[in-house]
Amino acid sequence: VQLVESGGGLVQPGGSLRLSCVASGFALRDEVLRWYRQTSEKEREFVAQLHTTGNTVYANFVKGRFTISRENVKNTLYLQMNSLKPEDTAVYYCARFPPGSSDSWGQGTPVTVSS
Repeated sequence: VQLVESGGGLVQPGGSLRLSCVASGFALRDEVLRWYRQTSEKEREFVAQLHTTGNTVYANFVKGRFTISRENVKNTLYLQMNSLKPEDTAVYYCARFPPGSSDSWGQGTPVTVSS
């Protein structure tokens, strides 16, 4: 089982990024999936969840700005991030929820929002 995040980078406030998370070893459509983020000053925090039914849940601080989705053919999870703010700066991680016994955190993808 492996999850590999990508798509992060440097973006100006108000800009957009789309993060990707490619899964191997399991089918994303069969799992509840989450995005998390972490900074050096804060513990890892929940950002968004996509249920197998398609239902989504978002942290209050990203509601209306971020969208979680998946593409089953590519076995890839996405996080579309719009109207980015400096406080969105973090390393972003994807994960199954609950995690499998063999799951471990990937390297994440860093997002920096700065002018």
